[in-house]
Amino acid sequence: MDIGKKIKELRLQNDLTLEDLASRSELTKGFLSQLERNLTSPSISTLEDILEALGTNLSEFFHEEEEEQIVFSTKDFFVDKKEEYQIEWIIPNAQKNEMEPILLTLSPHGTSHEMVSHQGEEFGYVLKGTITLVRDNKKYKLKAKDTFYLNGKKSHYLYNHGSSEALILWVTTPPMF
Repeated sequence: MDIGKKIKELRLQNDLTLEDLASRSELTKGFLSQLERNLTSPSISTLEDILEALGTNLSEFFHEEEEEQIVFSTKDFFVDKKEEYQIEWIIPNAQKNEMEPILLTLSPHGTSHEMVSHQGEEFGYVLKGTITLVRDNKKYKLKAKDTFYLNGKKSHYLYNHGSSEALILWVTTPPMF
């Protein structure tokens, strides 16, 4: 951990000059300047005084949050292959999030599992092929670059009415897959 950098960030977040912090912590401006540039190290009691002047404490100062993963590659995907379709969970552990995206590959004349009625919404983007969205005894034909957006109040599923694989990016909120 870069203590000097973190102290400087806290000082700037609190809109304090070096002089302001020196006055509040009863330290010299020169010492604080050296500390922020990592040219000197504070004792624990001095660090406690500085942190108190910055409105925090040792525990909060040294608590580092785990960095959140925001970029994923194919090595992070989980694949579930069935006879009529394949689901690729493209965001690991998405069930803990508010939405869940998958890549669905439908075999020719294959059918997805039925999405039962739920209190969320869904978005789909057909990347390749042709499919039929079946909902409430109505059929909606979609081709590559077509999208669908619906509430989950009625059960529905996708059917590949084509002779080649279909690939769909499908996002649900809350997670349903």
